[in-house]
Parts: sequence; structure tokens; C-alpha cells
Amino acid sequence: MGQTTGDSTDWTSVLIRIRDDRDEAAFVELFRHFAPRLKAFLMRSGGDPALAEECAQEVMATVWQKAAQFDPSRASVATWIFTIARNRRIDALRRQKRPDPEDLPWGPEAEPDQEDQLGLQQDTEHLSEAMAALPAKQRELIEKAYFGDLTHSEIADLTGLPLGTIKSRIRLALQRLRHAMDRK
Repeated sequence: MGQTTGDSTDWTSVLIRIRDDRDEAAFVELFRHFAPRLKAFLMRSGGDPALAEECAQEVMATVWQKAAQFDPSRASVATWIFTIARNRRIDALRRQKRPDPEDLPWGPEAEPDQEDQLGLQQDTEHLSEAMAALPAKQRELIEKAYFGDLTHSEIADLTGLPLGTIKSRIRLALQRLRHAMDRK
């Protein structure tokens, strides 16, 4: 068992035994303590119980496999383990947002019906008119940000304008565009 002081276990010495000696009893002790806490942490972060359980198991397997990478001078055991859990959670969220290739439609897309095409064409025309009605300084920034795919910082570097000015002009332009599109 780990060295205890009062109620707390010296998790550093437990993980060092796992790291240096591949001590399975130490791993069981570490697992019993951290796995339920990881599951609770993952559930509080929005994961369903089954996903949180699976992720906690993966994290603990990673702790066993990568124990040699633990450096007590850089982080506490809890910080190291919960950082692994946070990264696994981010990876899981990214996987959920990406469709699997087999879920993607193959072949030609269905043609939109005529009503949808007409509505889209009218919206496009209305947006073009609203863009043309913007003050030139705001229109140029909107075009750089949305059609040129530049970040606010990149626009500031390109134009020499302060970042705050860029953000204010874009915000005002978007408000005007929203207002114009709502009136259509």
C-alpha cells in the first residue's frame, strides 16, 4: 500500500512504484482511487455514464502504459492523470463531431426543390444589397473576414488598424446585415 499521512495516500510513491517496478498491486490501489473520480469528472463534463466509464478505463490503461513518462517535479499524480482524462475527453468530442465515412452520403446529392432554390436566390440577392449598403470601411472588413477567411488579427496586421477597431466595425456591420435580412 502507499505511504499514508492521516487520510491521504502518497500517490507519487504509488505511481513511482508502478513506473519503476511495474507494481500491479500499486496500480490496483491507484485504479480504485482514481477511476471513480475520473468517471465523475467526465460525467460532469457532459459525458453519458457509459462513455465516461469507457473513457476512465482508457485513461487508467494509459496511466499503466505511460507511467514511465510521469515526472513528479512537473505535476502531481492527480494533475497528470486528469490531464490525460481531459485530453481523452477532447479526443472523444472531436470523434463525435466528425461523421464516419460510412455515414457520409455517396453519389449525387438530391436536387433542391424549386421553392428552396428560389428562396436561396432571393436571400443571396438580399444579402448582396445589404452588403452594398454598408459603409465601405465595414464592408471591406466583412469581406476580408468572411470571404477572405482572415482572422481579426490577420486583418489588423494587413490594414494597420487596431484590433479593437476591426472588431467594432465587424460587429456593427453584422448588426446592420442582420437587421437588413430580418426586414426582407
